[in-house]
Amino acid sequence: MKARAITTENTVFVIVSFEGRDPYSLAGGLGVRVANLSETLADMGFPVHVFFIGDPKLPGEEVCQGGKLVLHRWCQWISQYHPHGVYDGEEGKLNDFNQSLPPYLVEHVAAPAISQGKLVAILGEEWQTTEAICRIGDLLRQRDLRDKAILFWNANNTMSFHRIDWGRLNKAVTITTVSRYMKHIMWGMGLNPLVIPNGIPRRLLQPVEEDKVQQLRQCLSIDGGTVLAKVARWDPDKRWHMAVESVARLKQRGIRALLLARGGLEPHGMEVLDRARALGLTVSEAISSSNTSDSFFQALRNSCQADVIDIRFHLPQDFLRIIYRASDAVLANSGHEPFGIVGLETMAAGGIAFTGSTGEDYAIPYRNAFVLETSDPREIEGYLLYLKECPDEGTRIRNEARRTAAYFTWEAAAENLISKLESQARIQKVLLGYHPSPHPESKEPIEQRPLEVETGKIDTIEYLSFPIPHWERGWRSRPPALYSRMLRTAER
Repeated sequence: MKARAITTENTVFVIVSFEGRDPYSLAGGLGVRVANLSETLADMGFPVHVFFIGDPKLPGEEVCQGGKLVLHRWCQWISQYHPHGVYDGEEGKLNDFNQSLPPYLVEHVAAPAISQGKLVAILGEEWQTTEAICRIGDLLRQRDLRDKAILFWNANNTMSFHRIDWGRLNKAVTITTVSRYMKHIMWGMGLNPLVIPNGIPRRLLQPVEEDKVQQLRQCLSIDGGTVLAKVARWDPDKRWHMAVESVARLKQRGIRALLLARGGLEPHGMEVLDRARALGLTVSEAISSSNTSDSFFQALRNSCQADVIDIRFHLPQDFLRIIYRASDAVLANSGHEPFGIVGLETMAAGGIAFTGSTGEDYAIPYRNAFVLETSDPREIEGYLLYLKECPDEGTRIRNEARRTAAYFTWEAAAENLISKLESQARIQKVLLGYHPSPHPESKEPIEQRPLEVETGKIDTIEYLSFPIPHWERGWRSRPPALYSRMLRTAER
């Protein structure tokens, strides 16, 4: 049993984010992160409050999960004039968010909890919340309550970093991020955030139905060929050109190859598909008549003679898992990826992920995935030829991928978060009166890295300051002999 100083009896969680769980509030991975993290903490028994830009047609406050999770939908009076989602009318919402949310949160959530002797953990997400989280800290300090609350702010990506007052934020809160890659970027800015990885829902660890996998491959008429899949925004950072060029190179070798492409609405998609046609690839749109698996299979069957299938319908998670498992490779090959949830979801489904080499800390080359070091399509080509030559390696990598994914559930991420909150709470001396109570060990192993710790004192509250650690970075490098053989094969 693991002793925990932060428990469901003595701690209240508050998450502050623009995005949230409502369809109106979901614009990307941030909304999914907030929904999963808050639900996981509530499932563990913690009281959780989530403040976000909610659907204007839903209740302003909603209690869920047996009273453990409370949703606070903010800026609804503005959102009713901006029906196109969370970022429609963003600047007006941001101004109201900064003005009205901090005093309400302190008055109605933080102060009452602290008066009951509880610790309040406030977690801000993304650049839009930086001003609000700083004002929350100021209001708590005015009430002489700042040392009874732990304030974390998390960077999921580098978007709008130029709009953040880093000096003020760094004094007000403990800064976190989602990967070592993001940590390295922020080192260059004079910051040193804690790393708390994202996660996946535990249900994604369930095996994919093998009959559905075979049904998909039969629909694609790909017997003996190679199925590639890519699910990402149409964005140059996602390296779509690299994906279609690798398909063209395989076709030139006489290998039947098919790319299942699911992009978004971005204009870069037209450029990618035009590039595919210029390379001699045929492109077909797959359109589903209804939101059912049978309709999805039929849509793909109707387009299976093409080299690139542009999937024009929403793919629910269950069907995505079938695609990930049925594909010979899932190209999560971004040139800039703060974390890379698609690669991790692929591994959980027993697929073979071809990741980039940025924020995908979970990917270990040749062990549980292939890690692409370049934007050269020959690298993808070479790995695929290797898998054709050594099919047993593909089976081994798929098995190891599923084992690795179990380390990155939201339960494991929550345990990691709690450990780091406890560390900060001890620095602030707010756990002195608490006696650690037994807490069950998480079923998912959590990576532990020894770090030397220095403490710095800011405005009577001590915050963690980690010196930059030095560790061996050669774990990402591929075996030189194998890499050379693969490049020679790809150049033939």
